[in-house]
Amino acid sequence: MKPFMDEDFMLHSDTAKTLYHTYAEKMPICDYHCHVPPAQIEEDTAFENLTRIWLYGDHYKWRLMRTMGIDERYITGDASDYERFLAFAKTVPYCVGNPMYHWTHMELKTYFGITEELNEQTAPTIWERANEVLRGGLTVRKIIKMSGVTHICTTDDPVDDLRHHRAIRGEGAMSAKVLPAFRPDKVLRPDRAYLVKLSEVSGVEIRDYGSLLAAVDNRIAFFHENGCRVSDHAFQAPPFRRMDTEGLDRVVAAYLSEDPVPDTDSEAFQTELMLHLAHRYSELGWTMQLHMAALRNNNTRMFRMLGPDTGYDSIDDVGIARPLSALLDAMDQENDLPKTILYSLNPKDNYVLATMLGNFQRDIPGKLQLGSGWWFNDQRDGMEEQMCALANLGLLSRFVGMLTDSRSFLSYTRHDYFRRILCNLIGSWVEAGEYPANLDRLGKIVQDICYHNAVNYFDF
Repeated sequence: MKPFMDEDFMLHSDTAKTLYHTYAEKMPICDYHCHVPPAQIEEDTAFENLTRIWLYGDHYKWRLMRTMGIDERYITGDASDYERFLAFAKTVPYCVGNPMYHWTHMELKTYFGITEELNEQTAPTIWERANEVLRGGLTVRKIIKMSGVTHICTTDDPVDDLRHHRAIRGEGAMSAKVLPAFRPDKVLRPDRAYLVKLSEVSGVEIRDYGSLLAAVDNRIAFFHENGCRVSDHAFQAPPFRRMDTEGLDRVVAAYLSEDPVPDTDSEAFQTELMLHLAHRYSELGWTMQLHMAALRNNNTRMFRMLGPDTGYDSIDDVGIARPLSALLDAMDQENDLPKTILYSLNPKDNYVLATMLGNFQRDIPGKLQLGSGWWFNDQRDGMEEQMCALANLGLLSRFVGMLTDSRSFLSYTRHDYFRRILCNLIGSWVEAGEYPANLDRLGKIVQDICYHNAVNYFDF
């Protein structure tokens, strides 16, 4: 029986161990998609206690605690930080087979030097030891540096003034580049208040579709000047319905007057705007990310109580192949298809997306990418299924690798988790005689997937 979480954790062959320890273990991290607050990086936030850095805003943990039967008071309510921590500690031992069990103990070990299991009995001691480390100077920037992070792309709305990014860049003292990412979901599904705000920050009065595009272009230029090289878009299913300028003007007028917009008109508006955005991204060399198949805010009562991103989202089973093909093809016909990463929250779509990539590859190695196992899929089975689909139908060796997609600065350990899974997967193919034991070549492929492919691809 192997000991729990030793140095060869998740590495089940000699080849896997060599690939990890010789090639992957010490590679830096390019975190090209996350949700950490740039304000906390600028301010170099020091967290008061373990709950503040670990449990606030972490809907992965909240979902498990609710399943455990923990009262909402100890999750998002008025319980003390220590009471919240104890409630999570009670939940952890029951997470057998869940990646949260691994993530929890990897984070305790990596950042706090704690190797004991977290449970109800050890919780008081672990609370004190972790808080002592936090009080000793484990700030946001120290976590970033000790994690070997070289690039961080946050997620930012087009109306954001990027003052935190500009402040970080101006001081020049960070160990990592902190860059904005353009997330125009509210432009694609706007209301009057948002369009008024967009007019204010862009200096362009939005009256019709043409002036809306001018305002958006102004913000894209502003983001580009501040280091942005990545955009991100969330869709249940990608839109595809064409509309002429006269119709688009009517849609914008409806948004401005707060009149109802039919779903078909909204879909056409999103399609035409995405085609325009793709043109701009292609001109600037940006990467376009499309996140699909998330069914959000399922629980109306809890949404009214807590708002979005509180643990009430799930996987959608919407069909994406035909509209996605039409959207990418329309971009490609005008030679406007930018570097693109496709993610679906539903693992049934892995082979749909992996085959879709091959329809539009050219010029740039891995120009179209199958995105890393995302959200509910960033666990061993999800990562292996994503990588096997990519290997079967494309080039795993050109994969841009893992991202945290997290609001927690302690989540950088998920890159280590991914690297162990990657090395074990490739190692299993070698051990089975399905690929030569050319460790120099395989080591380079592993290091490329861990870091180099992403840095080269995004051209930061």
